[in-house]
Amino acid sequence: MTKKLRRVVKADFGAFIERLQLLPPPQPAPPKAPHPLTGLSFAVSDVLDIEGYRTSFGNPDWSRTHEAASRTSPVVASLIDGGATCVGKTVVEDMALGISGENKHYGTPTNPASPARVPGGASSGAAVAVAANIVDFSLGIDTVGGVRVPAGYCGILGFRPSCGTVSLSGVIPVSTSLDTIGWFAKDPSILRRVGHVLLQVPYAAQRNPRNIVIADDCFQSSKVPITQVLVNSMEKLYGRQVLRHENLGDYLNLKVPSLNAFNVGKLNGEVKFSSIRLLANVMQMLKRHEFKQNHGEWLNSVKPSLDPAITAQIPDVLELADTEIEKIHTVRSELRSALNALLKDGILVIPTCADPPPKLGAKEILSEDYLIKTSTLSSLASMSGCCQVAIPLGFQDKCPVSVSFLAGHGSDRFLLDSLHAVYATLQEQLDVAKKSKTSNNAVTREASAELAKEKGNQAFKDKHWQQAIGFYAEAIKLNSCNATYYSNRAAAYLELGSFLQAEADCSKAIDLDKKNIKAYLRRGTAREMLGYYKEAIEDFSYALILEPNNKRAAQSLDRLKNLFL
Repeated sequence: MTKKLRRVVKADFGAFIERLQLLPPPQPAPPKAPHPLTGLSFAVSDVLDIEGYRTSFGNPDWSRTHEAASRTSPVVASLIDGGATCVGKTVVEDMALGISGENKHYGTPTNPASPARVPGGASSGAAVAVAANIVDFSLGIDTVGGVRVPAGYCGILGFRPSCGTVSLSGVIPVSTSLDTIGWFAKDPSILRRVGHVLLQVPYAAQRNPRNIVIADDCFQSSKVPITQVLVNSMEKLYGRQVLRHENLGDYLNLKVPSLNAFNVGKLNGEVKFSSIRLLANVMQMLKRHEFKQNHGEWLNSVKPSLDPAITAQIPDVLELADTEIEKIHTVRSELRSALNALLKDGILVIPTCADPPPKLGAKEILSEDYLIKTSTLSSLASMSGCCQVAIPLGFQDKCPVSVSFLAGHGSDRFLLDSLHAVYATLQEQLDVAKKSKTSNNAVTREASAELAKEKGNQAFKDKHWQQAIGFYAEAIKLNSCNATYYSNRAAAYLELGSFLQAEADCSKAIDLDKKNIKAYLRRGTAREMLGYYKEAIEDFSYALILEPNNKRAAQSLDRLKNLFL
């Protein structure tokens, strides 16, 4: 990979800031059940405290000006008590404020799914550690998409729990009212097992979603089409009657009227998607306001070295009036009610990200437009407090495709159970779609190969031997399993006196079709011209066995026998 990308790729894909080992307690003696996470390894984003280690917050100046943690975050401790082994702390974006996953201080982790593109942030290292199969699961901070965006970019599962359901003690805050601790995994069973430990939810019988709402306008406005794989899977599991289609932008315009207080006109000329885009703007305002409240004094006193993309998010003056804060809280309250009413024991389906991950170092990453656009779809769960899971659905143009399921606030177990029930069917339908696409491509290639062969035949009739060879070669490139294409090219080679090439093509044709009489006749001719008389006799003899009345084979065989036997 280092050679291919022409840049250094670390063995751990640059995911880790520090390696360590925190071992779980001994297993309980039978007949007690083993710990729920026994045998699993995990990593944590470097915003969670681990006793005896400095928490860097993605910035060396923060690490330099703060002491080592005096206690381990309860979230980390509960996972270790649950039987998992913590193996290290992973890279986060500078002060966990960005969304591309780049970090100029510690290096940007390499996206295993698309190495030339960014891994997504803020919890980039945690996502990469899972995507690269270094750990079974990992923890990340999700404020405005910090778990969901890198999950989408790296092609893995990423879960953001309902606001307030997982402890934020021992976590450096970004935006106190938006922050959650989420987790990554590749296996939905592991994602759910981790959820059962962290959410501490009582056992409940698994229930099917009553309705599945597909946000059509979100898919239309993104570069991720609503895939037939998803629709087929839902219909197969729950029936067509549970599927509903909704214009989410129109729904929010109606159900979240308080958003109009922040409407200052069309956003970049967008109409259909404007209400959700507006929601993302309001979310960024709240995030920056609360970040400044949490860390403004430290920023002013230390004046740390910050990434330019991060500096742009921390303006010198950003104080929201109490009336503005109240308006934002009204938006959040209306949004939560609106989504809970829309879903009613159901699931909302949206793209995880609007666009594929940008290339590393792309200028667009520094723009406010990229930040807003990338966090737009994430704003639904961040602002409402609902839970969301990002689900990989194959690749498109060599970039991971990801869709998300959202469920109402407090429906975390329901969402994890639904994912577990759906995931195998999604993968099954994905395999079906791949095979169908491969089959369609094969049919298309075969048709193109036949067209090239016909062009070669016409060129041969016109005695344009070299041109005929070119067309037959094109047909072979498109479909290398057709004996006729090799046999026809051999005929053109014979006309040019290229007997070695003719013999090789005929041998390939015979390997593909043991009954190709023309290939035996042409190879016999080529061998005769090369002086391989015994082999030529064998070819003409076999052609006669296949077709006893073939005059050409009989005449050639008689001539050679009279001369050399």
